[in-house]
Amino acid sequence: MYAIVEIAGQQFKVAKDQKVFVHRLSEEEGTSVSFDNVLLIGDGDNITLGAPAIEGAQVGAKITRHLKGDKVIVFKKKRRKGYQKKNGHRQYLSEIVIESILTSGAKKSAKKEEKVVTPKTEKKEAVKTEAPKATKKATAKKGDKLSLIEGVGPKAAETLTEAGLDTFAKIAKSNPEAIKALLDASPNKVQHLDPGTWPQQAKLAAEGKMDELKKLQDELNGGKPA
Repeated sequence: MYAIVEIAGQQFKVAKDQKVFVHRLSEEEGTSVSFDNVLLIGDGDNITLGAPAIEGAQVGAKITRHLKGDKVIVFKKKRRKGYQKKNGHRQYLSEIVIESILTSGAKKSAKKEEKVVTPKTEKKEAVKTEAPKATKKATAKKGDKLSLIEGVGPKAAETLTEAGLDTFAKIAKSNPEAIKALLDASPNKVQHLDPGTWPQQAKLAAEGKMDELKKLQDELNGGKPA
């Protein structure tokens, strides 16, 4: 009889009285251990497959000693970079002897059930806390696209928005002199702009008269009369 079992993150094909070297186990030497993640059991022509593990199956073993594996040299190098690094590594191992292979009757530990339940409760709590944030984003208002006004670039649009003139309607109600005063006082280096036609353009955009706005802009040069 043989079995394929997962031990310390690795899969092994084991049989009774076989010695196996596995990654270091936390138990002390001479301790008996059991592994219930049995994936396959073969007994002559009878083969039992798990989905993924076989319910009730278990492999029993005894830790005979703890040791280190052979030294492995790890060498890293990057071409044309002048970088190279050399390290040695010895893996911590445990030697175990397989004592028994049980096909049924073994009880699984309750630890695995706790790991499955805990993430589900955490996910539910995360959804509850994130829901209000999504609602705030959905209700947030956006201003008009001020760059549709010829002569208004990103910095000028930022200056107008900071001053509260974030819609075509607000700019249309303002006057060129007031807008010019805002530009002159701004640290965004927009003092060279001429807002003489901005209220007129904004009024057409606010009323949805885009054809008339385009006709007016064809007569302008950088927002100024050509």
